[in-house]
Amino acid sequence: MKIKFIAPVFAFVLINACKSDESSISVVRDIMLDLSERTVAKGDELILTANILPYTAAETPVEWTSSDTRIATVKDGTVMGAAYGSAVITAKAGDKTATCTVTVKPAIVGAYYFDGWAGTNAHASDPNEPWAINAPRHLTKRLAEEFGGRQPVWGWRDDTQAIMERQIDLAADNGVDFFLYCWYWQNDRSYINTEAIEKDYKHTSMRLHLAAANKNRMRFALLVANHAGAEIIGSNNWESAMNYWVQYFRDPLYMTVDGKPLIVLFGTWDDTVTSDDLAVMQEAAVKAGFKGLSVAGCYANARNKRGFTHLTNYNVIPTYSDTKQHYYSELIAATEREWQATATQPCIPQITSGWDNRPWEEPSSPDQWHFSDDTPNAFKGFVKDAITWMDDNPAKTTKERLIVIYAWNELGEGGWLVPTLDDPEAAKLKKIKELLDEYK
Repeated sequence: MKIKFIAPVFAFVLINACKSDESSISVVRDIMLDLSERTVAKGDELILTANILPYTAAETPVEWTSSDTRIATVKDGTVMGAAYGSAVITAKAGDKTATCTVTVKPAIVGAYYFDGWAGTNAHASDPNEPWAINAPRHLTKRLAEEFGGRQPVWGWRDDTQAIMERQIDLAADNGVDFFLYCWYWQNDRSYINTEAIEKDYKHTSMRLHLAAANKNRMRFALLVANHAGAEIIGSNNWESAMNYWVQYFRDPLYMTVDGKPLIVLFGTWDDTVTSDDLAVMQEAAVKAGFKGLSVAGCYANARNKRGFTHLTNYNVIPTYSDTKQHYYSELIAATEREWQATATQPCIPQITSGWDNRPWEEPSSPDQWHFSDDTPNAFKGFVKDAITWMDDNPAKTTKERLIVIYAWNELGEGGWLVPTLDDPEAAKLKKIKELLDEYK
């Protein structure tokens, strides 16, 4: 008789225990978004991804809302920039929420990042060159002594995690959305040498960026140098390069254009990259699971060359036979003439913050021509010209409305935005934010 009572009681307890477990594992413990802040151009869109914990609650419906639908709308995680300003996008699952602040801008601003401020200087061990003690590889005596006011406020070296995180905050706070890091192939005109690439001091800052605690504030992309000392020759090597870059392309912070990873190619000469090479890269990108590549070529060599999906420049510097100063307005005019594009080969307008490469020259050589009166307000007007050009030529630019600035830190060549001893407030950099705020 006791057995007849025990079995039903045991079954009742077991069934109710299972029901209890079922109800507990379906409760959402947390929801997280892949981004906490992001910029987007007016009329463009971005996709936010929500991750729910525990995994057994992953199918819980997510409710998406915007704090201001006049600025940004959201549906199923797809955010559309509607008007200039900022809105908070909220994802809710169960009683848990996560947010992302989306800022809608007239342009998504990039800056070329020259990673020459690491490594060991060639004169570091020379007792007759005290300026070179602990100096980075690309510092010259003339830059250190005659143009010392160009030294960043954190010093000539930028190869620490703290300095990288400081730069990310500085850029993001003032309207710069992404860095284009110079990337160098090894070995020059030969096969890929991954060990040498990964040890190259000229890739230090990008590595620090990807390890930064605040890395989500800044996106990134590659400027592939492909010039003397780092040339990629042959379709097999371009395919190897593409397969190496996949590790970057898979990062959610990597810049895309038309949904495809963006690379900018500096060296576009016919003897270094052909249309067949570009086709091989596209095929390798598709095999890796991407929709393809957006490949922006620099300078006239890329114009109308099959395989370059976009046009841009690193810088545009008029040449002169004299050694005197010239006006910044001449540089602006020369650059704006390069904003040539078609609907099938759109342009990413490039802006030059300044040019004076005398520190790279030997003291005994005649001074190079350079540009004066590159004031912060003149630079601001240059950036505004690029935005206006995109407004006037919507079919000839990217839907993401990218512009790119030369440069974040080309200190030896005279193009920089970082705060320096002569300009600790980073006046040109702050003019970017000032201009963008005028559109709100």
